[in-house]
Amino acid sequence: MLNRRVLLGSATAFALVLGLNTPAFADPDAALAALQETVLSKGPNGEEPTAPSAVVLSDEELAKIKEMGATAAIVMHYGGNDWSRAQINGLQTQFDAMGIEVIAVTDAGFKPEKQVSDLETIMAQAPDIIVSIPADPTATAAAYRAVAEAGVKLVFMDNVPTGFVAGEDFVSVVSADNYGNGVAAAHLMAKALGPDGGDIGLVYHAADFFVTKQRYDAFKATIASDYPQINIVAEQGIGGPDFSGDAEKAAGAMLTSNQSIKGIWAVWDVPAEGVVSAARAAGRDDLIITTVDLGENVAINMAQGGFIKGLGAQRPYDAGIVEAKLAGYALLGKEAPAFVALPALPVTRDNLLEAWTQVYSAEATDNIKSLMK
Repeated sequence: MLNRRVLLGSATAFALVLGLNTPAFADPDAALAALQETVLSKGPNGEEPTAPSAVVLSDEELAKIKEMGATAAIVMHYGGNDWSRAQINGLQTQFDAMGIEVIAVTDAGFKPEKQVSDLETIMAQAPDIIVSIPADPTATAAAYRAVAEAGVKLVFMDNVPTGFVAGEDFVSVVSADNYGNGVAAAHLMAKALGPDGGDIGLVYHAADFFVTKQRYDAFKATIASDYPQINIVAEQGIGGPDFSGDAEKAAGAMLTSNQSIKGIWAVWDVPAEGVVSAARAAGRDDLIITTVDLGENVAINMAQGGFIKGLGAQRPYDAGIVEAKLAGYALLGKEAPAFVALPALPVTRDNLLEAWTQVYSAEATDNIKSLMK
């Protein structure tokens, strides 16, 4: 496994070895290739990552689970993007294969108070399993604590409630390599800008949300470490729930006040859609945008040869499969890893169709395929 320093500081470290006073520039293609061989993220409490291939249920174990007649609920923080839909699809597919009935799927619209209400409503149905992602790890902690104390098996996506301990309060947490995806988006930005670099802006998630902060930190660290020819001249946080609209306003303000900006990074695909709208409104057909998450709208823009030049993709369908299997571990009393992470997937137009299949376990939509001919 490659060391994080190798990936994030490859150019700088090489320059220091040679005794140079200024850092060399990284090779984005080499860095992106190396990125897919490792996981850079650690879990919310510093846990080392376990590979998803290590989460396995035998035929005998599956048969035991099917005999239990267990029920599950899926409690989402936000359902309005392709990532959430793919997670739910993966979960439902694997639960069905395990004979586990999904009795509820909820969408909190990124509102902690709505998620707390969702949990209370679902608990009235007495599920055996809840798979969830906290909208706010602190504001929802008491509600999840009540769930755990009632004996429900909890599996988390990406983040865990404040104060929760794996193996005691919940089964496991499953995530993409969000740090790695932030790194990927930085290398893709550098590749699209070219050797001369230039000024860029950042639209980040202004919330206490572990995985989006990982992306932001990783993007900034990689630019600082490997690309001194790229200057971050503007940053703006957005809180939602209108992430596309908020990002459009933030990017529009950046482009007005910093006309030298050549590129903007957005924290995930829905804010990136807002940045695309701002670029169009400003007449900036030359603007370069990179992001994280392979949603259909950004994929269409990429297929058109538009503003989206690259992104780091998660693997939400596969994550859902793993989460459901970990719930099975809990039903069996089988020891589970605390943190499971799936590698980052750098995506450009060149590998868009292949990447879509890897992300969603399905062919790209006709809207995408028609633009790739």
